[in-house]
Amino acid sequence: MTLFKNKYRVESNRLANRDYSQNGWYFVTICTYERQWLFGDVVNSQVHLSEIGKIAAKFWAEIPQHSQNTYIDAYVIMPNHVHGIIVIDNPECRDVACNVSTLGDDFDDTDVYRNLSKISPKAGSLSVVIRSYKSAVTRWCNMNGYPNFAWQQRFFDHIIRADHSLDKIREYIINNPQKWEYDKNNSAGLWM
Repeated sequence: MTLFKNKYRVESNRLANRDYSQNGWYFVTICTYERQWLFGDVVNSQVHLSEIGKIAAKFWAEIPQHSQNTYIDAYVIMPNHVHGIIVIDNPECRDVACNVSTLGDDFDDTDVYRNLSKISPKAGSLSVVIRSYKSAVTRWCNMNGYPNFAWQQRFFDHIIRADHSLDKIREYIINNPQKWEYDKNNSAGLWM
């Protein structure tokens, strides 16, 4: 960990010069706070969703209705996390201009507040899509008698770059319930 103004800060796991609103296939894992089993359970390699789990699945499937140029591929709702593939396919972003960093040469990371507009997620970016999804699930929980529901602050993502990698990730997602007995207490197992 590095220090910022003599305080520890958590390093970002995002690629420093990647514009996460650009077209791409993204494998995402989102965990509940402290990996609490809030979405259901796995019995005989089958996921049995709780009410919150059903809402998490419904809202995940509805992401394309709320995020323009976004599509959903394979996904699974597990007792304490969500694995899914999100596709961003913006027809206006198919040229080289979308592949540049969102941070200009004048970016100065010593004054975060002054530069907030330069580091805030772009509309349509992966971070905005995930933030909206997490917010919708949390809002539903608060309105329906589950006020203690919470997500981990961050999420894990992996940029899918090749067809063989896409097939491997899809297989991992589909087979995740069968591996639950091994993974349920193994936080490292959440990341593939």
